[in-house]
Amino acid sequence: MSVGIWRFFDGVPIGVLRETAAEIEELGFDAIWFGEFGGREAFTQASLLLAATSRLTIATGVARFDQRSSLAAEGAVRALGEAHPGRFIAGLGGHRPGARPLAALREYLDGMDAAELPGLPQPDPRPLRVLAALGPKLLDLAAERADGAHPYFVPPEHTAMARDRLGPGKYLAVEQAVVLDATPEAAHAIAREHVGPYVRQAPHHQANLRRLGFTDADLADGGSDRLVDAIVATGEQAVADRIQAHLDAGADHVCVQVLARTEKSYRRLADLLP
Repeated sequence: MSVGIWRFFDGVPIGVLRETAAEIEELGFDAIWFGEFGGREAFTQASLLLAATSRLTIATGVARFDQRSSLAAEGAVRALGEAHPGRFIAGLGGHRPGARPLAALREYLDGMDAAELPGLPQPDPRPLRVLAALGPKLLDLAAERADGAHPYFVPPEHTAMARDRLGPGKYLAVEQAVVLDATPEAAHAIAREHVGPYVRQAPHHQANLRRLGFTDADLADGGSDRLVDAIVATGEQAVADRIQAHLDAGADHVCVQVLARTEKSYRRLADLLP
């Protein structure tokens, strides 16, 4: 069972970041994935996390391609791959205003692949490259131009579809949000608070949920109970079952985003895993 931790580190002091990374490694998780949104530059933060650990895989989940040139991204990926062999995964995604996501990301990958960096050869092993992919066309691009995909905000039904679209030889790392430390009523409220902004403000997530059979009624008012329960697992047994469901559906790795964390949340999660 390959399970990691997904979280935002925006606003977390570097000392706390290092302590958290060391704790996650000590508890036996396989990886840390982190988002890039209004905080530290993604590859700089990856370097901090890699330096704070000795075994963990560190993955950008994702580095936004609208924040840096393809040449800069390729240089950063190669440098991190050389400094920490086999421990870095370059997750790429995002949205460029005014551009079609598929065409913009394909153009960006072209730039990375064509980058001339004679003083920085491709490391061995080359870091895995995965794409933030939800819909069929982006999953096809991930199969064609990357080592796999990193879907976010998806139920196991999407994982099965993504595995079928990617094929058996590609790496599929799926994010799963959970609530562990709360009463059932409070856990559902926390889950709804997490889901609401995505169904209100993220057209790509709205479109993906509709592809999975959710209706306008499910997307209204911050998400129906059915939708909230499909996206966020609450309670220890439900969390363990949801992780297993993603793996059974074809995920190679599940990165768990623990909502409303306490000091013991990651230990409680580790205790759920064989």
